[in-house]
Amino acid sequence: MKVTIDGQSIEVEPGTTILQAARMIGGEVVPPAMCYYSKLEGSGGKCRCCLVDVTKGSEADPRPMPKLVASCVTGCQDGMEIASKASPRVQEARKSVTEFLLINHPLDCPVCDQAGECDLQNLSFEHGKSETRFIETKRTFEPEDIGPNIQLHMNRCILCQRCVQVADQLTDKRVHGVMDRGDHANISTCISKAIDNEMSGNMIDVCPVGALTDKTFRFKSRVWFSKPYNAHRDCDKCCGKTTVWMFGNEIQRVTGRKDEYHEVDEFICNTCRFDKKEVNDWTIEGPRTFEKTSVINRNKYALHVPKVEIKTEDHILIGREEDRKKISMIDVPLENAENSKQ
Repeated sequence: MKVTIDGQSIEVEPGTTILQAARMIGGEVVPPAMCYYSKLEGSGGKCRCCLVDVTKGSEADPRPMPKLVASCVTGCQDGMEIASKASPRVQEARKSVTEFLLINHPLDCPVCDQAGECDLQNLSFEHGKSETRFIETKRTFEPEDIGPNIQLHMNRCILCQRCVQVADQLTDKRVHGVMDRGDHANISTCISKAIDNEMSGNMIDVCPVGALTDKTFRFKSRVWFSKPYNAHRDCDKCCGKTTVWMFGNEIQRVTGRKDEYHEVDEFICNTCRFDKKEVNDWTIEGPRTFEKTSVINRNKYALHVPKVEIKTEDHILIGREEDRKKISMIDVPLENAENSKQ
């Protein structure tokens, strides 16, 4: 099947969604996605960030779709034409969706561990408005420890339900989920049970905001101050392939390896994530590069920066004569300094 997105055509297999087709093309035509996660079955269709305008339904039925559709759950049709970033209607809708997601979101970016690699931060930077029309009182929750190494900040949650789906997919018995309904909906554990299984840390990796944070990394550093390296180890619980984030010779945190859409290549176990923080625990492969547009990518910290040789003159190093007298320095004539230098 042939589909066209913002004037760029591509051949796709039947069953491919518009979002998947856009990612095959790449670049600016790719819609943002806060709830869709390709590694999680049944994800998508909740945040409405990926709305697109189908200007031509198919070759068989060329009528446009009357409303914007969620690209993550809408299948492609042969001859379909879609407007994504090129549509002012889509851009205005994404601004409205971003404003809606920020209704209850606190201004925690200065203290949030997710800042710098936050999908919501990137979304609001590109599509957000400088002001909000929301004047009601925001809902608030206290931080909650839902496991020995995981803390939940429900104030930041956008209810994408990725954490619920990853628990369904990787564990036999999920003990947390969406409680209540409507504006009162929140993520919590059943009867205050702690989430304590070997793959629970993957909820941190799939969270698009800072709602689920790693307690072993909490307030240690900003992500753009640490350098990511690909590393691996022999592990009998997972693949053992990770990204270790280092500050100097210290490993501050361990995450799964993520692609340009901030999705992990493979899920990792809690032993690799929380317990192995020594350099000797890992085989370091080399620096990790990022393709996704974000704060940490713009910083280009993974690039080698050559040292710049600073040239100066001898009299500047020794100091001016009047300055040396003011601070009672030993009077060293310039000619003696030049001779001693030779």
